[in-house]
Amino acid sequence: MTIRRLPPETVNRIAAGEVIERPASAVKELVENAIDAGAQRIEVQTEQGGLTRILVADDGGGLTREELSLAVERHATSKLSPGEDGAWDLLRIATLGFRGEALPSIGSVARLTLTARAKGSADAHALLVEGGAVGVAQPAAFSGPHGARVEVRDLFYATPARLKFMKSERAESMAIAEEVKRQAMAHEAVGFTLELDGRRVLRLPPEAAGDVGRLKRLTAILGAEFEANALLIDQSREGVSLSGYAGLPTYSRGNAAHQYLFVNGRPVRDRLLQGALRAAYADFLARDRHPTAALYVELDPEQVDINVHPAKAEVRFRDPALVRGLIVGALRHALAGAGHRAATTTASQALGGFRPGGMAPPRPNAAGYSAWGAGGWSPSASTGVLPGLTGVSARVEPGPYQGDSYEAAPQGFDYGAVAEAAAGFMREERPPPEAGAVDATQFPLGAARAQVHETYIVSQTRDGVVIVDQHAAHERLVYERMKAELEAGGVARQALLLPEVVDLDPAEAQRVADKAEDLAALGLIIEPFGPGAILVRETPALLGETDVGGLIRDIADDLAENGAALALAERLQAVCSTMACHGSVRAGRRLSATEMNALLRQMEATPHSGQCNHGRPTYVELKLADIERLFGRR
Repeated sequence: MTIRRLPPETVNRIAAGEVIERPASAVKELVENAIDAGAQRIEVQTEQGGLTRILVADDGGGLTREELSLAVERHATSKLSPGEDGAWDLLRIATLGFRGEALPSIGSVARLTLTARAKGSADAHALLVEGGAVGVAQPAAFSGPHGARVEVRDLFYATPARLKFMKSERAESMAIAEEVKRQAMAHEAVGFTLELDGRRVLRLPPEAAGDVGRLKRLTAILGAEFEANALLIDQSREGVSLSGYAGLPTYSRGNAAHQYLFVNGRPVRDRLLQGALRAAYADFLARDRHPTAALYVELDPEQVDINVHPAKAEVRFRDPALVRGLIVGALRHALAGAGHRAATTTASQALGGFRPGGMAPPRPNAAGYSAWGAGGWSPSASTGVLPGLTGVSARVEPGPYQGDSYEAAPQGFDYGAVAEAAAGFMREERPPPEAGAVDATQFPLGAARAQVHETYIVSQTRDGVVIVDQHAAHERLVYERMKAELEAGGVARQALLLPEVVDLDPAEAQRVADKAEDLAALGLIIEPFGPGAILVRETPALLGETDVGGLIRDIADDLAENGAALALAERLQAVCSTMACHGSVRAGRRLSATEMNALLRQMEATPHSGQCNHGRPTYVELKLADIERLFGRR
């Protein structure tokens, strides 16, 4: 077979295929160029998913006429320079771009027009590149005092085969919007505008650099719910700093699409970082739920290699264990600091389930007018269902609550007086508590007032009502106590009657053997058994009879993917969770007022009590103002 030297045009198109995979890739490269040029405002316009037209305009430093021609040459860049010894250092890259491939790659497969005015220059110039053919820079009009304007038309016209692999225009437009959002989240001090087919879909003014401005930018992109349910992250360790915001466990999603990770201002998709997120939330979320987070890692450029992916979407850390440990520790610290806090979205969802307009009209009362009939329901204990509120029921007892028993209502009992008294109680029209008495309504979860269906505790707070799932809440309390006991006393182990040998790939076996000390702390005693096998001598007693081979293989897979043995920790957590579930207060058990209040006080003192072991909320808080709006009082 004869070896042939490829012509430059073919080489450029091959390289362009690696860098520019789709229109969103072109937008990413052009926006990063603008940010590196010091732009404060960036405008992006696209048509037909970016395949017909892409425009990226900025107010950065701009380009001179001579620099225009250099800018479209492959591997010509202003972002790298030789050191004093003449060496070109690829380990201290402080810019988003550095290869000098973006503009030449786009120009080789599309019609590219580059217009710019350098800062301090009176003249602007434009350069046209079509299918790799570079024109001559000509004087051109430019509206701003300085900056650049890059217009891309007919993307992939020079490589029509690539067009067959593009998705729909809508899918490509969504990918572009997602890319611009990621860049905007990474650089809150830069203003962004995005227009898709003439429709403005994004307008983000520049924000102040720092946590306050970053949260404003994240809120503008992710919504006000994120701001209300986000925890501030700010930790440093050995020269690596982690900042950003992470959502409460009860503010989780069905996929990992709302996890945004940035390294030195660069949006990345890194398996190590995603694995660290999973590990941090493993104790609070079911496996099919994913946390929402925007995390920013800052470290010395020498400690991270960004030249490992053609599109610079992945990075490699010199000390991945340090970065992973920082992320897991910082997130767990923030989650512990959240205490019993649950997502605000649970309350809004609960309120949304009520339909005031759907209340059944009052039915005629054969016995004459009744205050109960006028309200649309009667206090009959036979059905216990409130007409007009689908799925909402109430158990109407025959009389007032007397400890653990009920007393029959006397003949001629005045229900109207009771209703008026209850209304007055909610309006705080009642005598103040005795001197020295504790007003339980001042506690975060309030004072228990009732138990509904022997499952839900209803408590009154200073400005609202809290509904607690007694089983889910107590399950979390028992689980946290079991974890504390487990950590204090270590994990009990059981010796295998016959040590089991698990065959693995030699590389997998080595990874598992290297973690022998960490696994021993979790109750799993192993040792190498030849170049491709692991000998298991003892397993955690909590697991009982378990598939040892499957466990070791799961650990090997976790080590390969995440750098940590999550499988064993998750199995132990699952056992503790199951034991906590079976050992906690069950739904259907009637609680006394003292028991209910004790449960509320224990929840307030226990971290993570706002969600059960599966990430579902343990309580819903409804503010009095929201309830009043339901009834048209506001």
